[in-house]
This record gives sequence, structure tokens and C-alpha cells, in this order.
Amino acid sequence: MENDTAQTSEKSTSLENTSEAVVLSKKAQKRALKMARLEERKMERRAKEKTAKKEKKRKRAERLAAGEQLSEDERQKRAKVDRAKEPFAARVVLDLGFDDKMSDKEIISLSSQLAYVYSVNRRSSNPFQSLLFTSLNGRTLSRLEKLNNAGYKRWTGTEWWTESYDRLWAQNREESAPAEGGSSGGTASEEDCAEDNGDDDNPEKLLATPVSRDRVVYLTADSTEVLEELKEGETYVIGGLCDHNRYKNICLDKARESGVSAAQLPIGRFLSHLPTRKVLTVNQVFEILVKWVETRDWELSLYAVIPKRKFQDGAAHEDPTEMRIANTTVETAL
Repeated sequence: MENDTAQTSEKSTSLENTSEAVVLSKKAQKRALKMARLEERKMERRAKEKTAKKEKKRKRAERLAAGEQLSEDERQKRAKVDRAKEPFAARVVLDLGFDDKMSDKEIISLSSQLAYVYSVNRRSSNPFQSLLFTSLNGRTLSRLEKLNNAGYKRWTGTEWWTESYDRLWAQNREESAPAEGGSSGGTASEEDCAEDNGDDDNPEKLLATPVSRDRVVYLTADSTEVLEELKEGETYVIGGLCDHNRYKNICLDKARESGVSAAQLPIGRFLSHLPTRKVLTVNQVFEILVKWVETRDWELSLYAVIPKRKFQDGAAHEDPTEMRIANTTVETAL
């Protein structure tokens, strides 16, 4: 009997609470509406702060890549670190010959990615000996000229050509040297190219050295060949294109036209569970190459760079970077 009375009392209380929850006074309704608006504004503010933070981070990376905001003491420390590095004697080419294939927004994105590429190489303990940016023209050139007073011209260890990467395997001195005004800081002269020819394995001379076609590999996800390892003295081309998958085979076709080999990174071999199409940004592809040079391990390199959101939700795949690295961000080339 007592249990029945208790249950009846609980039901009565529950009904009263439900009634109170449903029927609010005008004052309570206004208060609830005000709270909802405040919460909405709070979410909007957080979204804006997140966007602003990302933009600030991007601009800072560009400024640092341009060598700005460094005191004399910081510059000396950086120089000391640079001397302790062990460069990897290979060249990476950023093929910028897709200016007409991108929107203005994509051009802006690509320019930021190029700054990240340089920044990643600068920070690495085993940086690539040479970064060559080819076919620099049009809106991409205009965008870079506007950033930090053409800060890209002060990037050490880089070459900038308005010509195509085809000049790398030119057979005579006249063709080997970039056209006048076609590059900036670090570009080889005709004498340099002639003097360095045939000594590609010397890291001090690799910057300006022409190479034969059989030592050039164009990296693209559309190739059926898989890149097994990186080799010193060779040149690896990354297509500088932000296209969101609009141009299928564009880099592969360009490699075939140039008569050079093409290969993809071994993503399918080590990340077979990756659900999305294996297309990454220019800086992500480059960072994977840098990670491989540092670790000589494709699996570690891929897991360290590829965004976790690209993996299947809830998939039970262990991240080797957590197990083996302690404490440790187009149709573009893979």
C-alpha cells in the first residue's frame, strides 16, 4: 500500500515538473530566449576566433618563411642550427605551370602552401639540398610579389624560374641557364651550370646542376608506379595545383609529355584503409618526403602528415607515430 502511495506521489511530482517545464511564464520564456541568443553568439564568436587564429598562424608562417621578425640573436641561433643539419642531396621541383587552371582563391591557397614547403624544409634536420620553383608566371607570381614585399626572393636554398622544369635536362649551356629575369636568388648562371654538369651527387653543386631525364620523377597519384625510396642526386617534381580533383591525370600527362617517369607515394600499401581519394595538398606531399628522409620509414611519414580526419571513423588502426616517435599540417602529386 505504501509502495502504491509512493509511486502515485512520484507520478504526481513528475507530471507537475513536466507541466512546469512545458508551460513557462512570459518572463521565463524571455530569459530562455535570451540564453539561446547568447549561446548562438558565443558559438559564432568561437568560430570567428578559430578562423582568425588559423589566419594568424598562416600569416606568421609566411613571415617566418620570408625570414622576417627575427632578431639578430635569433638569426645567429638559426645559422648555428643550419650548420648542424645534414642536407639530403636531392632536388624537389615545385611545378607552378598550372596558373590558368586555378581560381583566385586557389592561387592564394597555393601561395600559402609554398610558404609552408619552404618552412618545413628549413625546420628539418635533413632538408632537401635544393628547392626549385618552375613556370612562375601569372597570378601566382603576382601573389608572391605582394606577400611580404616579395619575401620569396629571400628564401635561401631556392631557385625560381619562369621557364619549365624541362630546362633541367637541356643539353647545351645556352639552354641550361634560365632566361634573363626568369628567376631570383640562387639561380644558376651559364658558367655555373657548365662547371657543375656531370657532378650531380655533390650536394654543394646540386642546386644549379642540370640532370638527365632518367633521374627525374614526377609524383602523381594517377601513376601506377609506386615510389619505393628517395635517392640522392635525383629530382622529384610536385605539381603545384589546387584543383579539388577537377583535372584527372593532368600531372601524369605532363610527365609523359616531358618524357620523365611518374610515381605515386605508397599510400595504398601502408594506409589501405584510407577511405578518401589519396589527394593531398602540395605542402603535405612535400612534408611526407621530408619525413621519409628523416626516418626512412614510409608508414611513419604518412601517419605523421596525413590529417586524421581522412581515416575511417572508429577504425581500429594503431598510429605508428604514437608507438615509435616520442612527443611527436590540387591535383597534387602523391
